[in-house]
Amino acid sequence: MQSLTKHRALAVLAFIYALLLNPAIAETPPSTSIAPMLKTVLPSVVNIRAQIKITDLATWQELRKQQNSNDNTLPRVFNSVASGVIVDAKNGYILTNAHAISDAQTIVITLGDGRHFNARVIGLDKPSDVALIQIKAKNLTAATLGDSNLVKVGDFVAAIGNPFGLSQSVTSGIVSAVGRSTLGIENYENFIQTDAPINPGNSGGALINMAGQLVGLNTAIIAPDRGSVGIGFAIPVNMAKSIMDQLVHFGNVKRGLLGIGAQDITPDLASAFHTTLTQGAAVTQVLPHSPAQLAGMQAGDIITNINGSPIKNASDVVNTVGFLRVDSRVTINVLRKNKPITVNVNLTDPKKREAISAAADPYFYGTSLKDFSITTPEHGNVLGVLVLGVQQDTNAWQSDLRTGDVITSVNQQPVTSINELLAVTKTADTMILLNVLRGTNAVFLVINKDSG
Repeated sequence: MQSLTKHRALAVLAFIYALLLNPAIAETPPSTSIAPMLKTVLPSVVNIRAQIKITDLATWQELRKQQNSNDNTLPRVFNSVASGVIVDAKNGYILTNAHAISDAQTIVITLGDGRHFNARVIGLDKPSDVALIQIKAKNLTAATLGDSNLVKVGDFVAAIGNPFGLSQSVTSGIVSAVGRSTLGIENYENFIQTDAPINPGNSGGALINMAGQLVGLNTAIIAPDRGSVGIGFAIPVNMAKSIMDQLVHFGNVKRGLLGIGAQDITPDLASAFHTTLTQGAAVTQVLPHSPAQLAGMQAGDIITNINGSPIKNASDVVNTVGFLRVDSRVTINVLRKNKPITVNVNLTDPKKREAISAAADPYFYGTSLKDFSITTPEHGNVLGVLVLGVQQDTNAWQSDLRTGDVITSVNQQPVTSINELLAVTKTADTMILLNVLRGTNAVFLVINKDSG
């Protein structure tokens, strides 16, 4: 302790001595301003005003609540204020949030130099909340894209946007967390969390690092009173760029299906699997007729890598696969009973799997069933098949089969189990006749092989 104090004292004396030799040092404090960096970035951030047509009652009611209005004649059109970032000066491409321009009748862009332009929508992806719009303008400045995979907790960042319509506003802070998911904000979540104040109107604005690179799109806040409390979320720019590339080339995002369920590897799971892995995603199920099943994936496989990207948890699987287009070929590294295995999967359109599954079981595709027995005063001893759920728009749904029904016969043949039920339906031609117990009553239902 004494030695440490002595070293500090010597350091202070050395600094004072330097000041005496060169007084100019004391007059020139080190700069803490990020103004020079912002000067190059600010022109790429734009103000967005979109005239939104309200298409559902819930949105209209939320708007009335925000405006403290009890007026039932409130117009079904309102002006949305948001932000965007120019990412391609030559083509006039601007990234923003899908929720900021969805159902927009008109979109007006205001640049930092005051110029106004009408924008057109190239495409948007609601599950990720990313949209790409375009303006025709000269002398644009595009943001330099950074690598959001390199963002770390503790990095200094700045948020640029138009909070509450106040254009070209800048706030700063640090990265509070990375890889935030399961927040229920979007379908695909891998947020950068920051304490740089983000407010309404910042949506779609830039989150930049201290090198002046775009690392995220400001998207959401946790705020009970619609104001910043220091918990804001940004979509990583790598994710946004992946969406942008599909929107540019195809005008939409068409995700490929893998067909698995997965969960995080925990210390307890790792111990149960007899592995030393501390990261990864355990495959909990493999859907029938899915690309994963066709490629030979199995429940119990531990996914460690997809297309060269390390997998830390189940959310990584969702986000990595969720941004790959239909017909993409995916290389998946798994650990199966402690042996490394590489699986190659061709992602397919989810509708293709549905078609295969429907062809394999046209009568009960999309229906969850369970062997069932019960004794009731109305029906006595009953053996049958309980309907746990019915997917909408399937043949069974269109024939009025519903959750809670108990199937007791098919084509006037009693059935006491799922196996018996399926055995009868396999020999059916174009339709089947069900006798169903529903509450205290019983009804007959007809399921057609092709109700479409």
